[in-house]
Amino acid sequence: MTSTATRTTTLAYNAINVGDEITPMEVPVTTTLIVAGAIASRDYMPVHHDRDFATGQGSPDIFLNILTTNGLCVKFLHDWAGPEAVVKKLSIRLGVPAFPNDPLHFTGSVSGKSISGNEGLVEVTLKGSNKLGDHVTGTAILSLLNGVEA
Repeated sequence: MTSTATRTTTLAYNAINVGDEITPMEVPVTTTLIVAGAIASRDYMPVHHDRDFATGQGSPDIFLNILTTNGLCVKFLHDWAGPEAVVKKLSIRLGVPAFPNDPLHFTGSVSGKSISGNEGLVEVTLKGSNKLGDHVTGTAILSLLNGVEA
């Protein structure tokens, strides 16, 4: 997976503005990623690890499962916001499949901000696309404790 870098410090709430772009992330989708993600999430459906079965079902190849996609969305958010950011809500919708050798390009932007108690809540829209179109689209709410003015 490639992005500019995994953030080691968490963004401050007051340093984020609506409209800010999230640092893009590119994920090389490999057969290993697809199979490992399916095994790690205990998704033993053959379409995620058995090429012959997948092609027999009409698919050109094995494809990424939703739980792996969900994990990649969280990685994308944490790489941007930092290790102490908490993903409070993630709502995603799958689109086109993600097949081996077709990288996913994650992009997103800040679509809203609010304060709840001592939490700075940041709403983000995101998508992960490949050559077929949008593989995943969604929204997330992240909680940031630093940079919230009392």
